[in-house]
Amino acid sequence: MFDYLTFAESENNKVSMFLEPHFKGQRSGWIEVICGSMFSGKTEELIRRLKRSKIANQRVEIFKPGIDKRYGEEKVVSHDANYILSTPIEHSSRLLQLSEGVDVVGVDEAQFFDEDLPENCQRLALRGIRVIVAGLDMDYRGLPFGPMPNLLAVSEYITKVHAICPHCGNLATHSYRLVQEEATILLGEKDRYEPRCRTCYHMGNILDLRTRGSEGRI
Repeated sequence: MFDYLTFAESENNKVSMFLEPHFKGQRSGWIEVICGSMFSGKTEELIRRLKRSKIANQRVEIFKPGIDKRYGEEKVVSHDANYILSTPIEHSSRLLQLSEGVDVVGVDEAQFFDEDLPENCQRLALRGIRVIVAGLDMDYRGLPFGPMPNLLAVSEYITKVHAICPHCGNLATHSYRLVQEEATILLGEKDRYEPRCRTCYHMGNILDLRTRGSEGRI
């Protein structure tokens, strides 16, 4: 029933595949989740899929949590400064109200939404809508973040993307917080977070001290 459009990028014999399902014949809805650490390209991939849907003349709506105003109130913006216009909403129930007559719904920064997000995404999929969601799978403590674990459980397609650990060069899966702040939600960029692999993440601020020491010797 489905064909799959993928692209591969080869580096050091590593192949990265991006799933992009499309339908033939009778349409049915589904949920795609793009997850990973900060600076891993989640929003970049979300924007890519949504722009391709627009090229295909599909009706697309994009949403983000109202709390995220880092790049303006009505834009979904990647760390590489690519962007697409979006609608900020305070609760995931608004997805149902604002998606009438839509073929594709995109949701960015899903971890900041309420716990009803997985249920409301399922309701959209039952309407025959393709739902594409991007978000952090873990918070700065390395724990499942907000509604993301339940969303991953009910999705048909999952793409986990990775950043690069700046300390060792391995794939980064964690978002390490550089500042002393214990609140789970703390919006920020490279001044507050950096991606790390599992090993470097668990080394904690020892790596911060090493970095500062090496900078002082230059």
